[in-house]
Amino acid sequence: MPGLVSIKTPPETPALRISVSDENHGRNGPGSSRSEQVNPKTNSPAPRRPPSPSTSRAKPSPDRSSGKKKSPPEKVEIDESSLDNPDLGPFLLKLARDTIASGEGPNKALDYALRAAKSFERCAVDGEPSLDLAMSLHVVAAIYCSLVRFDEAIPVLETAIKVPEVSRGADHALAAFSGYMQLGDTYSMLGQLDRSIESYKEGLKTQMEALGDTDPRVAETFRYLAEAHVQAMQFDEAESLCKKTLEIHRVHSPPASLEEAADRRLMALICEAKGDYELALEHLVLANMAMIANGQETEVATIDVGIGNIYLSLSRFDEAVFSYQKALTVFKSSKGDNHPSVASVYVRLADLYYKTGKLRESRSYCENALRIYAKPVPGTTPEDIASGLMEISAIYELFNEPEEALKLLLKAMKLLEDKPGQQSTIAGIEARMGVMFYMVRRYEEARSSFENAVTKLRASGERKSAFFGVVLNQMGLSSVQLFKIDEAAELFEEAREILEQECGHCHQDTLGVYSNLAATYDAIGRVDDAIEILEYVLKLREEKLGTANPDFNDEKKRLAELLKEAGRSRNKNPKSLENLIDPNSKRTTKKETSSKKWSAFGFRS
Repeated sequence: MPGLVSIKTPPETPALRISVSDENHGRNGPGSSRSEQVNPKTNSPAPRRPPSPSTSRAKPSPDRSSGKKKSPPEKVEIDESSLDNPDLGPFLLKLARDTIASGEGPNKALDYALRAAKSFERCAVDGEPSLDLAMSLHVVAAIYCSLVRFDEAIPVLETAIKVPEVSRGADHALAAFSGYMQLGDTYSMLGQLDRSIESYKEGLKTQMEALGDTDPRVAETFRYLAEAHVQAMQFDEAESLCKKTLEIHRVHSPPASLEEAADRRLMALICEAKGDYELALEHLVLANMAMIANGQETEVATIDVGIGNIYLSLSRFDEAVFSYQKALTVFKSSKGDNHPSVASVYVRLADLYYKTGKLRESRSYCENALRIYAKPVPGTTPEDIASGLMEISAIYELFNEPEEALKLLLKAMKLLEDKPGQQSTIAGIEARMGVMFYMVRRYEEARSSFENAVTKLRASGERKSAFFGVVLNQMGLSSVQLFKIDEAAELFEEAREILEQECGHCHQDTLGVYSNLAATYDAIGRVDDAIEILEYVLKLREEKLGTANPDFNDEKKRLAELLKEAGRSRNKNPKSLENLIDPNSKRTTKKETSSKKWSAFGFRS
């Protein structure tokens, strides 16, 4: 996480971080970066092909310490009554820091830190906010996170944020900024991306009030927040923030700087997600040139993989193969033949060769990658392996081997299930498993997988994303196969509302939900509603999408059957769907539902 600040802080002030011991007890300086406190590996919440373009946004790494371990501090018995001594708080905070550095264990460090906070609170002058108290609370929260007790860290950080008064100067602004960003990280670890983003926004607001909106350190926070929006699949917001970051770095950094390269890699990821492959390619090429100018050979190879991905999306297969092979050569020479980076390129080549019809080569590369993931080299993270297994499972799905694909997804999910901050990724895995269970007609398991995914996505703040709408639609289809028609109708209604908002009325996913909802209404006796939905869909196709689509004739035939059954003719001016679906509608009785026959038309995935 980026740092606030160009403010001078007393050098004797203790550090906020707890992962390493600091002999000089210097707090993160005004120009420091909070990325010192986190693991520089970005974990994407959902399965994503391209690597993260920036390492600035990373999950907190609670249990890691660096450097040589110190000998554990001697156990100190402290009388509670002595907490009123103003010298005790700094002493206890140092004990907490030394305990963490020695590797003795976070529980004892937590006890020291809690007592330090209590001492600072008791010794605070009435009416005067204590920055020492805020700092000690940050340390307490960090230790809670290291113990995977995130729910306990949140109220501590909320208290810490209230301590400083930004109007009192730069040091108070730094304390408030640090609190908001640490709170955002903690929410992110819980998978609550919406709350995480709100906390980051408050931190950014505080930072901009202290430094203005063109300071290079503000640019780092812009990028950090942009990456959070990418994780939440809010690409328009991410693009806006990333553009601001690029503008600031153009002014304050030399041409082809590492900062600009990181910005362009993130912008490329956003453009690719939005389907603008040409612009994504332009950003990656410029980032590549910057990395070459700075002698970053391994980073150049990583960007080459991203360039290969774009060429693959543009069906420029020869250029994609060249980019992948170039990256593969560098990874093998710098990291070894069995490194996960090598496996990741194998997976990309497997995907490419499948798309070009070379199935034997595709399968061979899949098997090579699986061999590497089966015996990972030291330092390989579970997230790296899980990501690779998910991509390989997608290729086996294309091979029409759903059972093998399911096995790989289950392995990936087991690797991630105990990892904090992976709820969205696990939800994505469960949604894919649900689709495959549905394909092999295991509808109960499909519905269960979709239900688990929906629960996690609701908790993580993604309940308004297009992906969430698609998962609701798939869960509705599973409910239909299990004859849970009322439940299916509710799911289709919610999916319709989300997809209309996120994709628009004419998007194929939205039209598919309309069709499913019409079929469901027909099944439960709401024939008039089913007719009106189909009339609306046909009008959309006739006026905006054209009648050449094969679905047009199918839907026209379905509508004719319903109209014939109802003894009506087609209404050429159907009313809007805006107020069509009334959740409190009482037009359908149980008797009508039970006596209604299934409609002749089916459902759409």
